[in-house]
Amino acid sequence: MGLPGFEHRWGFARPETIACLRRPEFICPAGRYRYGPPRLAGGPPPRRRTSPAETATRKDMSQRVCISLDAMGGDHGPTTVVRVAALARERHPGMTFLLFGDEAVIAPLVAKEPRLKDCVEIRHTTVAVAMDDKPSQAVRQGRGKSSMWQAVQAVRDGQADACVSAGNTGALMAMSKICLKTMSGIERPAIACLWPTVRGESVVLDVGATIGTDAEHLVEMAVMGSAMARIVFDLDKPTVGLLNVGTEEMKGNEAVKEAARLLREMDSPRLTYHGFVEGTDLGRGTVDVVVTEGFTGNIALKTAEGTAKQIGTYLRSAMTRTLSAKIGALFARQAFKALKDKMNPSRANGGVFLGLEGIVIKSHGSENAQGFAAAIDLAHDMARQDMIRTIREMLDQTAVLAPA
Repeated sequence: MGLPGFEHRWGFARPETIACLRRPEFICPAGRYRYGPPRLAGGPPPRRRTSPAETATRKDMSQRVCISLDAMGGDHGPTTVVRVAALARERHPGMTFLLFGDEAVIAPLVAKEPRLKDCVEIRHTTVAVAMDDKPSQAVRQGRGKSSMWQAVQAVRDGQADACVSAGNTGALMAMSKICLKTMSGIERPAIACLWPTVRGESVVLDVGATIGTDAEHLVEMAVMGSAMARIVFDLDKPTVGLLNVGTEEMKGNEAVKEAARLLREMDSPRLTYHGFVEGTDLGRGTVDVVVTEGFTGNIALKTAEGTAKQIGTYLRSAMTRTLSAKIGALFARQAFKALKDKMNPSRANGGVFLGLEGIVIKSHGSENAQGFAAAIDLAHDMARQDMIRTIREMLDQTAVLAPA
């Protein structure tokens, strides 16, 4: 088997394919180039995430963004969190941090990072939420005193603009819902992620916040996902698709078909309803925002992650099987590096909790420094562009446009 465009008589790639992979398509938050396939013939233009430099031009540089960090969350704890905070400070010189956790552990790590001088405040907590704690147990034991709760509470109290945690997902969602509350008009929050595609990235939601949905909730998620896409991709009118078992209008369950009718009749000036999309459209980047319920979305996410690892295993095996394959791999090493960077999940790390009265981002618990930094970059952009206000405005407009 092979990937499209990767066929060659010695087993990997045509020279023109390698050249395309080397061509920069868009810039990542860290300022490094990302590489991707060329624009599909007859398809929409490549999508890229807005770089920090472009984001800075939209608002006064004097506006400082403060991020609250759950320093005790994740598999690596304060060591990774402090190192990433220093990296983020280097990318965004005006950023400040509130670090919640064991001060005896955090303070020595901060002291070793000169980049964090005068921009970090440590707030001591005595409770840390374990990765295997049940949400109800985490709320009972950590309400008001855990590092996770206090990091979220700082957003509620206006002391921070966004919260980032690599801790227990269920506990973080439960605490965020209790502490921040959901927005007016939102039934349930959703988790949105950035999905790598051949065009760049798309917003996909829900990827695991709730199981089961109705038409109204799908429409709410379409609006929230569009608001996120407007900020992250700098789009005036993002395209939205409903994930379904086919693109024909008669396919799907009643909730999906009713949501499609509502979105068509809404005719919003801030989003374009594309129609139904299938699983294959996720990787193609057919639309800017893909909406589905949490059960299906989470399965799709885990399937994609597993498939990426499977393809990587196949490629490594194929390129080391024979001497000619090894020689081909040597010549194509730059293309391999570009492909690895493109498929690296750390680039798009960060699940955004949409529908809350505040910005909360969940980083993967086992993610490395690069992945956690990507989550902080995302939080910075959303806070700087006032994503909560954008969602409120779009929800208000949706209520006016909704068919009677």
